[in-house]
Amino acid sequence: MLSGLDQGETMTRGVALALTVLTGFSGLVYEVAWEKYLGTLLGSHSEATAAVLGIFLGGLSVGYSIFGRITRIWIASGRGPRLLVLYGVVEASIGVYVILFPTLFAGMLKVSSVLPGLGGVSFAVDVLLSALLIGPPAILMGGTIPILTQALSRNSADATRFHALIYALNTAGAFVGALAAGFILIPQLGLVRVMTMMGVINLSAGLGFGLLGLIRTAGPASVAIEGPKEVDGFARYAGAALLVGFSMMSLQTILIRIGGLSIGASQFTFSMVVAVFVLCIALGSFAVSAMPRIPRAALVINQWLLVAVLFILYFLIPYAPYASHVLRTLFRDIDQAFYAYYFAVFLSLLVLIGPAVILSGATLPLLFDHLRRQVDDLGEVAGRLYSWNTMGSLLGALLGGYALLLWLDLHQVFRVALAAQIAAAFILTSRLGPRSRMISGGLLTAAAIGFVALGDWDPRSFVHGSFRSRAPTLLSYAGRDAFLEPKREAADIVFYRDDPISSVAVMQQGPIDGQISRSIVNNGKSDGNTSADYATMALAAILPAMLADQVESGFVIGFGTGITVGELIALPSVKRVVVSEISPAVVDAAPLFDFANQSVTQNAKVEMIRTDAYRAMLGSKETFDVIVSEPSNPWVQGVEMLFSKEFLIAARDRLSPGGVYAQWYHQYETDSASVELVLRTYAAVFDRVSVWYGLGPDLIILGFQDDAHPLDIGRLRRRAASPAFQSALVRSGINSFTELLSHELLPLGVIHSAELEGPIHSLYEPILGYRAARAFFRGERASLPFTGFGRSAQLGRQNALLHQPGQNLRAEDLFEGLCGQRQSDCVALLGRWERARPDAPAHPRFVRDANRQLRAYGGGVTMELVRSVSRLFHFQDEVVSEKEPVPLAAARRASRHYVLFYSHAVPFSPQALIDLWERCQEQPEQQGACDAGLTEAIEIVRHGLGELSS
Repeated sequence: MLSGLDQGETMTRGVALALTVLTGFSGLVYEVAWEKYLGTLLGSHSEATAAVLGIFLGGLSVGYSIFGRITRIWIASGRGPRLLVLYGVVEASIGVYVILFPTLFAGMLKVSSVLPGLGGVSFAVDVLLSALLIGPPAILMGGTIPILTQALSRNSADATRFHALIYALNTAGAFVGALAAGFILIPQLGLVRVMTMMGVINLSAGLGFGLLGLIRTAGPASVAIEGPKEVDGFARYAGAALLVGFSMMSLQTILIRIGGLSIGASQFTFSMVVAVFVLCIALGSFAVSAMPRIPRAALVINQWLLVAVLFILYFLIPYAPYASHVLRTLFRDIDQAFYAYYFAVFLSLLVLIGPAVILSGATLPLLFDHLRRQVDDLGEVAGRLYSWNTMGSLLGALLGGYALLLWLDLHQVFRVALAAQIAAAFILTSRLGPRSRMISGGLLTAAAIGFVALGDWDPRSFVHGSFRSRAPTLLSYAGRDAFLEPKREAADIVFYRDDPISSVAVMQQGPIDGQISRSIVNNGKSDGNTSADYATMALAAILPAMLADQVESGFVIGFGTGITVGELIALPSVKRVVVSEISPAVVDAAPLFDFANQSVTQNAKVEMIRTDAYRAMLGSKETFDVIVSEPSNPWVQGVEMLFSKEFLIAARDRLSPGGVYAQWYHQYETDSASVELVLRTYAAVFDRVSVWYGLGPDLIILGFQDDAHPLDIGRLRRRAASPAFQSALVRSGINSFTELLSHELLPLGVIHSAELEGPIHSLYEPILGYRAARAFFRGERASLPFTGFGRSAQLGRQNALLHQPGQNLRAEDLFEGLCGQRQSDCVALLGRWERARPDAPAHPRFVRDANRQLRAYGGGVTMELVRSVSRLFHFQDEVVSEKEPVPLAAARRASRHYVLFYSHAVPFSPQALIDLWERCQEQPEQQGACDAGLTEAIEIVRHGLGELSS
């Protein structure tokens, strides 16, 4: 039976361990939040991640060492029972600092913005500022292991188990924090509120530890044993700890990248892989804490098992993209399946990488068990051991996670990590004695033979973006090779490279009719094809250039295929185009697209800078007539920054007077709420906005400087007729001025007058990436917000370029512009023609041609639909002769069509919809529905409000 003192000590340990879970939770949330904060300061997601990991791990390493020494000093001075009070002060200090962090960050951002931009020097200064920001709390977090190990271990025999338990529970909390930060906290609360909430957790934990220390009447002043103060051969143990840290942190980076190639490079992928790592590290530590007796050989067996598991993992990784596709086909494209799918992904990751990480999680507790047999100061030895291991993790983050990828591909970095682990296993085995040296030699020889036999990963396993194939195909369950064979036959890989930012491939199709096309593929997702996407990429340059007051300079965000850059430099008035491209591999692949982009890489007008666009914008003092942003999709990790309010402000401020900013966005694999969020954010920055389209669901959003003149139709017509612009339009598939104007979707003033309600996407309230990733999971096709009401409809009629005076609108040109790719505009056009010329013999042909063209974009038109929509037009000179009653179903259909197919190019008549409802007639018991429908229709045309009746 436990004495009162033992019971009190047991309760103290239990409460302390519970608080340790909370501090682990908050610590991982901080790491995720800091990565997003420092993305603003440092730019690139990959560079920010490397910097955050490096500074965070470096701070922990310093903290482990410092607090290990402090515990020795406190023990020597007889203050051992008050170590928990010290730790309470440490945790409370973290909490205060984190609550103040947003204010401190704002100050550092101002300091960075006033410093001169000096390329690499500027980045180094920003890294230093980042270290000043997150270094102090990271150092303080390094106090957990050494202080609590010393303060709460009862004796030397108890030390290993309890030390492993502290490590395991702190890491278990970090596991929950990794998932909560990525999936819930930051998307729902934003960065500032998350930091405040986590700071309160640390303050509370600090108070709790302080109270435990004050009420603790007795405790082990020391858990010393007789033995030498210096550890025999500590350098070998430290070297092994460093190598294991380097190996596993490098492996984590590789697996995050493989996860992006397998399930898409979203913020959820990052959170899932990190969460699996920290959970499995915790499980490994739990396993050691649960062992009643730890054999001396356990450490060596653990290390060679880890080597064997890494060999197996190397051979399994190329199957991951195919396996992920098979898993994805098991879940429906609905929101309710989202968390179930990611839970299945989590379980799959546990099976794939769990064994390796569990073994690595057991390494430090086992190393500690070896060392605690020889020392009289558990806190200091734990601090020194974890300091070396964390230093290895720091090297893994900076070298394996970034620098080595400047020269090596992912599979080669994996081999470097594997070699480090083999070296660690050899060092520890040879430490056990003469006999073990023979064993280690044999194992090293076997590992070396296996290492040399490793083959390269086939890039064809990773480049096809199988994660975008949500529905099963005939070959989905036929095995990887059978599934990939048709894809391999359809396109050849002419370039492949893994760089620190992404995995880049160039795929070639053809020749077909003597012509080839090439695609740039980033992380398994095509970001542009020289044939299929030419019109969008070209119009992203042509439209702002035609609408800007002058075009002498341009800035393009993202090189891609170089077609946007090529269209700008093809204009005689353009003297200089700066291209910001973050990926070294994309820059290396650029010459492969010269055949399609006016030989961009050989043109002296082009200045390519290898940097993040946000840093380039903030650091530049120049202004540009045209700025074009063509990033990847916002669900891709790090891309959402380029859609933020802060970035748009930076871009707007770099526009010359009369300049235009163009932003690509998409309506495929997203939802209407995400489109509205992007437009709302755009309108919050630019006072004048219009929206055009390139190809089908590809949008081009234009923001104008206040003194631009986008409604000068005469100047626009003259520019379109000039040889340079005319050639550019023809290359884009546009053969007339009318067809060009038909690409305008939301004319100037429409977005602002619609007053779209909802949040704004900002760097500190980053919601777009989260929403876009969920919408990507569903694979929806988004609609533009309905703006056919009130002032928005009025401005649409007034400002639509097609409606400007002096237009000669040929039916064929209108048809090509409106019916080529977008169903809603086509239906409205055909309906208007049906109303104006119901007996026109061309109608069946137009409907047939529209179906043929729209089929590629998932649309279609029927004569029944055209006739229904035609009733929504009412011409001024028309005498309404239709007095017959309108059935309720037909009136409801008219309201739905009014919202679905409203086009500012071919606007419906609000009065026509109201007239239909005024003639709604049903059985007496349903007449109330007609009255309600009329009220709803009036609201629709005046305010755009209300839910449509079914």
